[in-house]
Amino acid sequence: MLDASGFKRMRYSDLLEQMEEQARAKYGENVNTSALSPLGIILRIFAFFLAYVWQGVEHVYYAAYRDTATGVSLDRLAPQVGIKRFQEEFAYGEIAFIGTSEYTIPEGTIVGTPTGKYFVTNEVLTLDNDGKGAVGITAQEAGTGWNVASGTITVLLNPDANILSITNSQPTTGGRERETDEEFRARFQQSVAGGGAASVDALRGTLLRLSGVRAAAVIENTSLTTDVAGRPGKSFQCYVLGGEEQEIADAIFATKAGGIEAHGDIVREVTDVAGYKHKVKFSRAEEVVVSVQAKIKRTVQYPADGDEKVISEIVQYIGGEHDGKYYNGLSMGAAVVYTKLISAVYKVPGVDDVELFLNGDTRNIEIAPHQVARIRDQNIEVTSRV
Repeated sequence: MLDASGFKRMRYSDLLEQMEEQARAKYGENVNTSALSPLGIILRIFAFFLAYVWQGVEHVYYAAYRDTATGVSLDRLAPQVGIKRFQEEFAYGEIAFIGTSEYTIPEGTIVGTPTGKYFVTNEVLTLDNDGKGAVGITAQEAGTGWNVASGTITVLLNPDANILSITNSQPTTGGRERETDEEFRARFQQSVAGGGAASVDALRGTLLRLSGVRAAAVIENTSLTTDVAGRPGKSFQCYVLGGEEQEIADAIFATKAGGIEAHGDIVREVTDVAGYKHKVKFSRAEEVVVSVQAKIKRTVQYPADGDEKVISEIVQYIGGEHDGKYYNGLSMGAAVVYTKLISAVYKVPGVDDVELFLNGDTRNIEIAPHQVARIRDQNIEVTSRV
């Protein structure tokens, strides 16, 4: 039923109880509604299927709210605040070839890393007189696992005598998985203020709407003098994790108040509607790398890959890349809480006890507003014993 307190679904037992009451009201108190009686069987069949109807009604009701909607229902709520779910994207970059002078390398040539991350060339490439040339590449599959480091793409899938060597001088970027409901809901909540302009919340919301931006913080100096961080009087500084620099600058310029300076160490030029050029500044979020050591006392329920599952839970809580997927984890300025990290470890079945060290200590790690905590697989040590 739906009243001022919200929606309450009628369960199978509630429905059957009401139907039995109605049967007694219609046919008398002595009517037989037991489980094996003809009337009792009919009532139970109807109650069973009506319970499914009530479940459907409950799902429809909760699909209208950000905190309870899932899947497509959540997607359809997001345009109300001007955002949409980030879809999976393919990593891209550039590969350099060395080979026979003026040799033509066809579009679609497959290159990759020794670990099996493959990319295809975006267009035909003809090497110059020195036998050198570079061309754009795109990952064959979407995901953060194809954001590989510089110098790691060295394998030509189909060897060619006219190609001596290949390498990527810069890391590939842009790859990501489809945003999960949890990640999307968190960004939805943070972006609610983004519909306005000329405020700290509006700036942050606008930045979080950009593709590739995983976290953002805005710090303002409301005084007339330069603050201790070097921000001039009456200015603000945006700290952004992820995203394209020009898109970030455009978003800041479109949202900030006129006459208020944007401070930072990255400078990009933005052109207004009248054709005038403006310099917009911002900064990248400072990543604070965290290390974790966990000593697990396990039971027989501890899975064979339990240590790997513990690592996954740690990365999901703090944030970072694991097993080819990027987890947003903690937001900017959020402390790494020791007890919450222990709770994350206990999500793995079979964990009887855990001794955990966070940066070699058992205390929380405080994170400044312009910083974000991140962890890497190589900074996690997990051991388990009976």
